[in-house]
Amino acid sequence: MNGNATTASPSLFERGMLMLREKGDLELYANVFVIGWAVIFTLWQGVGFAVTLGTVFCIWAILSVSLNLVVGYTGLLSVGHIGFFGIGAYGMAILTSDTSYELLRTESIPQFGLPFFAALPICVLAAGVAAVVVGVVFNRFRDDIYVLVSFGFAIIAFNVFLSWRALTRGAYGIPDVQRPQIGSWVADGEIEFLALCVVFLLIVVGISWFLVSSSFGRVLKAIREDEQVAQVFGYQTTYYKLAIWVISAMMAGLAGGLLGSFTTFVDPNSFILLESMLLVSIVILGGLASIRGSLLGALAFVLLEEGMRFITYLPSEFIGQVRQVVLGVMLVLLMLFRPQGLAGRYKL
Repeated sequence: MNGNATTASPSLFERGMLMLREKGDLELYANVFVIGWAVIFTLWQGVGFAVTLGTVFCIWAILSVSLNLVVGYTGLLSVGHIGFFGIGAYGMAILTSDTSYELLRTESIPQFGLPFFAALPICVLAAGVAAVVVGVVFNRFRDDIYVLVSFGFAIIAFNVFLSWRALTRGAYGIPDVQRPQIGSWVADGEIEFLALCVVFLLIVVGISWFLVSSSFGRVLKAIREDEQVAQVFGYQTTYYKLAIWVISAMMAGLAGGLLGSFTTFVDPNSFILLESMLLVSIVILGGLASIRGSLLGALAFVLLEEGMRFITYLPSEFIGQVRQVVLGVMLVLLMLFRPQGLAGRYKL
């Protein structure tokens, strides 16, 4: 009798192995579903659409990976990263655009005429400098107050983009942002620009993987679990948090520079607070403390964003609202059934 009962009841080890296998199966199913959806959708719409989709994915993936370094690996919930994204985009627009023909309608803004590859490092550095200034203040706060302060930074950044008309042209935006050029070669074709974005995405993923796999990354994870314990072991957690904050912001500035050059037009509406919330949602959807999860979440978001455009019975003025509803429902379901996201390691 006892022998039969022991045989019928799985041991603790067996239950643990079953849970791990189910978790791995779920991650596998999520990867196959999202990637399969992407392949089918792009084949259905054609090569041109696939190239555009790939470019948008690369830009959002860079942004998602950068934020996950702060939110996922360090445990600092920030909703202000859209501000650094905007700094990169406006930096590219201001440094490379030629708005001389617009002077009859709006006030003059500085004209620099720099090439793309000269302007991009400046955009990255500008985002980094802004992150240093903001990060020194942010390090004074923790937990819920940290979230509120980053919320305020996103609002301030948007209002600067909108109101500093002598530099940003305000609501008019900045047109004619240059595409990358080396000598006589210009990446004005979509395939060339996609290849460039893929290269930058690989660089960002490589740097991120190196950081989180090193001793530096282990300290970040320790800060996430218990910052006070990390301080007891002699780590200056303030400097670690500031360092990853600045690195993450510079990656966001890189994504912003690519966005400005890709769209060739930058205006404040691309950097509203809603976009920042969408970015946090992407990180949560893909999974915290997972670079692969960030890529998966960005791909799912881009597919959702672009796929809604092809629903013929849905009026165009409702596409944005429906997209937000669908994303919200997805997040609610994740919080109920898988709080760590599609491929994450930690619960929010």
